[in-house]
Amino acid sequence: MTDLPGASRAAGAAPQRPLRANPLLRMARREPGLLLGLLLLGAIILVALFPWALVDASPYAVDVTAALKPPSAAHWFGTDDTGRDVLARVVYGTRVTLSICGGSLLISAAIGGVLGLISGFVGGWADQTLGRFVDVLLSFPPIILGVIITGVLGSATINLILALSIVYMPVFFRIARAGTLSEKEKTYVEAARSIGINEPTILRRHVTRNVMPLILTQYMILFPLILQIEAALGFLGLGVQPPAPDWGAILEQGKNYILYAPWMSVFPGLAVLIAALSLMLVGMALQKRIDQR
Repeated sequence: MTDLPGASRAAGAAPQRPLRANPLLRMARREPGLLLGLLLLGAIILVALFPWALVDASPYAVDVTAALKPPSAAHWFGTDDTGRDVLARVVYGTRVTLSICGGSLLISAAIGGVLGLISGFVGGWADQTLGRFVDVLLSFPPIILGVIITGVLGSATINLILALSIVYMPVFFRIARAGTLSEKEKTYVEAARSIGINEPTILRRHVTRNVMPLILTQYMILFPLILQIEAALGFLGLGVQPPAPDWGAILEQGKNYILYAPWMSVFPGLAVLIAALSLMLVGMALQKRIDQR
């Protein structure tokens, strides 16, 4: 019997494995929105962590001789009414704005999530009382509730954080309560009760673990919304007060010069838009995966 051409070479050669695509390429094909959101979010986080690597100017340095200068090689985003570099203020404002929004939403998730877990798991009068209180808060639009709280407490960073925390706490309460009501009826909860595990342990070790992905997904979905609320309150003068470099505060300072120096409002507005877009894309992708599961 004669060998086929190339059979001897093929016999000694190891079978070739198909080349695996780059993980980023696979993500780009399957979920381009998620990839874009992660890239934008990664860039924003780097800007927040290392602002000095991008700009040399101080966000507080005043130079009245350079007031209201348009974008140029010396000042890429122009200057404001006191001569401060707008690029420096936007870059350094990234950390301030994201810290306030992220911290406020974390407080909302912690308080609202814990109350929702307890309400859904315990039920009875506790569920009724907490539910009515949350319904009262939900009857106000978020921006109106934020204006009321900051208007009563006064314009200060701590009051802004408190207001933003209260605004979105009912949303986390509803999500955690709904997830808990679904989980506590499942077989593993009955099995845990049957072997003598007490109720607090079941709630802490088992139910909370399965509800947590819903809360984390809601955190990412609400981040763009709280970012817009924070900027809106700052634009109304109820947020971070000057001279702190906050995106909302920069927008508030530029509203009186919108016709003469639009760059004072355009660039911080674009920063809010890009940050909200990146967070929205990541949040939508996470929600899609949770729904599939």
